[in-house]
Amino acid sequence: MTDTAVLDVAGIGFGAANLALAAALHESAGSTAALFLEKQPDFGWHRGMLIEGASMQVSFLKDIATMRNPVSEFGFLSYLHEKGRLVDFINHAVLMPSRTEFHDYLQWAADRVRHMVEYGVEVTGVRPVVEDDSVVALDVLAGDRIAARTRNLVVAQGLRPRLPEGVETGERIWHSSQLMHRLPAFDERAPKRVVVVGAGQSAAEIAGHLMDRYPSAEVCAVFTRYGYSVADASPFANRVFDPAAVDDFYQAPQDVKQSILRYHGATNYAVVDGHVLDDLYRRQYEQRVTGEPRLRVMHTSRIDSLDPRADSVAVRVRFLPTGEVTDIDADLVVHATGYTSPDPAELLGDIADKLCRDETGELLIGRDYRLRTTADVRCGIYVQGATEATHGISSTLLSMTAVRAGEIAESLAGDRRTQERAAGNGK
Repeated sequence: MTDTAVLDVAGIGFGAANLALAAALHESAGSTAALFLEKQPDFGWHRGMLIEGASMQVSFLKDIATMRNPVSEFGFLSYLHEKGRLVDFINHAVLMPSRTEFHDYLQWAADRVRHMVEYGVEVTGVRPVVEDDSVVALDVLAGDRIAARTRNLVVAQGLRPRLPEGVETGERIWHSSQLMHRLPAFDERAPKRVVVVGAGQSAAEIAGHLMDRYPSAEVCAVFTRYGYSVADASPFANRVFDPAAVDDFYQAPQDVKQSILRYHGATNYAVVDGHVLDDLYRRQYEQRVTGEPRLRVMHTSRIDSLDPRADSVAVRVRFLPTGEVTDIDADLVVHATGYTSPDPAELLGDIADKLCRDETGELLIGRDYRLRTTADVRCGIYVQGATEATHGISSTLLSMTAVRAGEIAESLAGDRRTQERAAGNGK
């Protein structure tokens, strides 16, 4: 190798997952040379959905550190104490803080490890560093520049907005991730009719927010279900998010994995918190009482076509039981249609050929979230957020973020100790 400094670990992306890892590394014994690369100019976590009044769907104790270390300086309680709101929060008697407050907490935590992050860097690829026919390090590339050279890489790209096939975003057609960024441009010319596509938490929250923000607007909620479904938040079902559940899931046969995902999808996918559902139904009912219906639920329906025009979008909605078609002239169409996890191999360039896959083509991932590679790769590649198929339903959720970060940090430390012993034996 050249004289280029080699890091112990580099991270791609700096959302909640790699922020949790940075906190774990910061608190770990010993010195770890780490750098995280983030394409945003500053820290931001789902800013496009910071709807006023929206609350988190998990306990504040499932922050980025407490489940790993209950006395961590990066815990939510430490944040409240430093901000002078600990007593007020206790008096508030809630388990789930507002989304706005939790974002502020994450920003506070990110500020504490600012020295470990380089913002405004978009990673474009990874190149192996070869020595004696072995990959001994990885160059993380930002265009033509080597942004970092590292012995270990942690890929946490975050989620990618998902849109129905054929849908293209534009001035009046968005994904929900852009909601709060794009709405201000329409405030002066308030929309008269908005279509919200989707039946999950975000879709329900957006419908309520739009009715508040634009008191004269009709909100058309379009989804293929017959009605919104309540999230299964029972304490027994929520055990699927326990740390022990990851061990059970990881070692389970493939058919059992699929059963678990199918049985417990209602804890997370296309479901809505009960209090949000109750509020939405109450509002629709009161509108019927007053004779001023503004929430139009178009259930068991799908959008056949979207035709953007100069000042509107022509929306064709099909009622699936009968095939009846309704044409709507909408000012905006917002797709709350979820996210997908990108394939980590997309960014890995030449090193992607050295990743091991199973017979179906899926990446082989160790229990410690390390990708399995060919024997000539001596550096570690870890993934966060793209492991639902191997580690369970909590892969993209906050529930396991702190514990997972601790497990990766422990694996990195063990690998480093092995490398140090090998280097010492070679002297």
